[in-house]
Amino acid sequence: MNIEPGKHILILNDSFGALSCWFTHEHSVTMMSDSYIAHQGVLENLATNQCKNITLSNTLDDIPANVDYVLMQIPRSNRHLVWQLSQLRLRLGQSVPVIAVNKAKEIHTSTLALFEKYLGSTHTSLAWKKHRLVFSIADSSKKLAVDPLTKWQVDSHNFELSNLPNVYSGEKLDQGARFMLDYLPKDLNTKRVIDLGCGNGVLSVKLGIDNPNVRITCVDESYMATTSAQTNLLNNLGKQRDITCITNNCLDGFESDTAELVICNPPFHQQQAITDHIAWQMFCDAKHVLCNDGKLLVIGNRHLGYDVKLSKLFGKSKVKLIASNKKFVILQATK
Repeated sequence: MNIEPGKHILILNDSFGALSCWFTHEHSVTMMSDSYIAHQGVLENLATNQCKNITLSNTLDDIPANVDYVLMQIPRSNRHLVWQLSQLRLRLGQSVPVIAVNKAKEIHTSTLALFEKYLGSTHTSLAWKKHRLVFSIADSSKKLAVDPLTKWQVDSHNFELSNLPNVYSGEKLDQGARFMLDYLPKDLNTKRVIDLGCGNGVLSVKLGIDNPNVRITCVDESYMATTSAQTNLLNNLGKQRDITCITNNCLDGFESDTAELVICNPPFHQQQAITDHIAWQMFCDAKHVLCNDGKLLVIGNRHLGYDVKLSKLFGKSKVKLIASNKKFVILQATK
């Protein structure tokens, strides 16, 4: 497809900036992503390749005006996809092409049905190098309103959570968090707590309920996660509590010796890849911010071997098992 120079290209979910860099040479580019790390990756690659500046925003922001083409990396979460398609339908004219891409095995009949329902006429390309393009235009007969929030009660803990479209486990409580809720400390003497990789803030809400004097800082790389966490903490703990929610790459920029407790439910995926490098960065950053005798409380799948990693970082004698079941372990490391 040939695009005449000087067009406004909207790029959704560009992970590291390949599309953004390519199109800056002849076009004006806006890149929207829910990922802080994606934003930083795009900026780094633009600078490295001496590309022109682009406009960065997150997927809670309004679709910009006067877009000529939309290029989309289809997100993993269908809720996030539906949100983006609904927003495109509200803002785009029928003359604006929307071109989406994913691995062919990830584009199902149900995926195409979502494009048809929430955006408009849709067809696909043939597969090429295991990927497929989806071509669509904003001409569906109805502009379907989509509520960005999904709300549900946390069983047996008597509080409700609100979840924006791209929040991990946004439709139900994930098993790891469910297990860890029963082992969070109570009646803490400590004041400064960091929830690293906070998601919707479920662990912070429970910790805040049981420890009314703690100061809680929630950190995640998802803008939707930190926004959801802030909403949930304010709704369940009240506006008078000392609460901060930060969208960041782990604990970049945090000063040392500034927390007595870090709680962490690390992800072990980045996009489609299974990896432990994110957890390792979280553990290193946690040790950096913890004061002497401060504690890191971690939950993870048994097979991930977090005990070995924590022992290398904190010392074997400083790591102990708090609880375990057939799938998960909860570990405590003391600085």
